[in-house]
Amino acid sequence: MTLRTIPTKPLSLILAVALATGAAPASLEAATVVAAANNLQSVLPELAAAFEESGESELRLVFGASGNLTRQIREGAPFELFLSADQDYVAVLAAEGLTRDEGVDYARGRLVLFVAEGSPLKADGSFDDLAAALGDGRLARFAIANPEHAPYGRAAEEALRHRGLWEAIGPHLVFGENVAQAVQFAASGNADGGLVALSLVLAPQVAARGQYVPVPGDWYTPLDQRMVLLAGAGAEAEAFYDFLKTPEAAAIFARHGFDTAGAAP
Repeated sequence: MTLRTIPTKPLSLILAVALATGAAPASLEAATVVAAANNLQSVLPELAAAFEESGESELRLVFGASGNLTRQIREGAPFELFLSADQDYVAVLAAEGLTRDEGVDYARGRLVLFVAEGSPLKADGSFDDLAAALGDGRLARFAIANPEHAPYGRAAEEALRHRGLWEAIGPHLVFGENVAQAVQFAASGNADGGLVALSLVLAPQVAARGQYVPVPGDWYTPLDQRMVLLAGAGAEAEAFYDFLKTPEAAAIFARHGFDTAGAAP
């Protein structure tokens, strides 16, 4: 079994990253490269390991903000399977003829408010304490993913707008390049709290650092996450794609905080 994970890099650096991790260009070409949204950092390695138990395979997992990965695919990145944090980026690629088809939904993500131990904020899903903290000066910095290319950032913006806090919180926002970086800001105490992905705060190293509470689902557009085979995908990518639609995979997704009720059978 060969499984490597690589954080997202500009396309020009992908080969350099592969070489830095000991992979020659030939082995990069031989590997099945899977591009995945950052909120899958905890669950996808487990899914890949379960898939690889069935036989010899070589998967390489590349994580990044869905918008950045979409840009890299347009630029010719050697990805064969794309797991987005929403449906829209897959639709864009499909419309441009860069995918096999329109893909399928594999899970629904959930937005949570996370506050680290020692934060002046409370884990309050109504955002009443967040509103109060804006008024009494307790809030210094608040983390979300960049809404321009991260679906969880857009969901965070929608939730804050729903509560009428977007304008007031603006000067306090720190933007993660992706939702994983937003989690880092909040969990490390570099921000007083953040709106981030449930799947990431369930990771033991994050869960031990604070508390979280779900954000009401009707405050933001559902985070229906879609995957698609890209043009030129090989047999191993097809097999992993099929595995991700199985009950075994659904159970793993569920353990990491995803809702799979509406996913493809």
